[in-house]
Amino acid sequence: MKRIKNIILFVFSLFSICVSWSQTIEIHGEIKSIDDVENIHIINKTSQKFTITNAKGKFVIPVKRNDTLIVSSIQNKLETIVIGIEHVLSKKITITLEEQVNELDEVVIGKMLTGDLMTDLNAVEGRPVTSLSLGIPSYQGPRMTQNERILYDAGDFKPIHLLGILAGGLNLNPILNEISGRTKKLKNIVKIERNEALMYQMKTKFSKDLFVENPLHEDKIMDYFYFVSEDTNFTKICNGKSDLEILVFLKEKLTAYKLMMNSKED
Repeated sequence: MKRIKNIILFVFSLFSICVSWSQTIEIHGEIKSIDDVENIHIINKTSQKFTITNAKGKFVIPVKRNDTLIVSSIQNKLETIVIGIEHVLSKKITITLEEQVNELDEVVIGKMLTGDLMTDLNAVEGRPVTSLSLGIPSYQGPRMTQNERILYDAGDFKPIHLLGILAGGLNLNPILNEISGRTKKLKNIVKIERNEALMYQMKTKFSKDLFVENPLHEDKIMDYFYFVSEDTNFTKICNGKSDLEILVFLKEKLTAYKLMMNSKED
């Protein structure tokens, strides 16, 4: 009799478990992702129930065993989960989402660049877009230094500027800067700057050939080039002559410099 009672109790318990598995329960879930976990869509595809996650990625949704949950969000891959016995018994589920990486097909617009500036410039078809090509007034000379830019902005007074009075558009800046002496001062600064830049250019270009036959102590080289730059013909020769003529001029100045230094020592 006792054995029969145990069998009946076992069958009843098994039936109860089966019934509970077939019943709808509320399952508490949590979404984990490296992205934002708020407002992710949780859909019970089987029962057509729907919910979204809160700011912590948690949600509650009614399910039964073997129901299919679909987890959907823009930033993550679609995830599908079938509710199993373990979910029904624990009434909990944790879902880890994988980041969605959207790779676009490679799009090539125009010609491919090689990385070599001159090659790429030669490959460009048509005129490059510049202020000049667009008809916008602008300075078109070589790149100016800071002092050259200041001088350019200050303006260089010429008598023709006075004609602006007749047109009603007189620019006072060139006139005021000329009167105050600012323009003259700026011109001198720019002249010294250009002269020094040319001196360094000559030093870099001709030092090797110049001092092979006529050695000069390292401490005196810079002083020698300053000596050369003070010559009244320095700019005219170094800007307008051939390399050979410049080298001859530099050698003549080197001889003069050595004679000057010897006379000081004596």
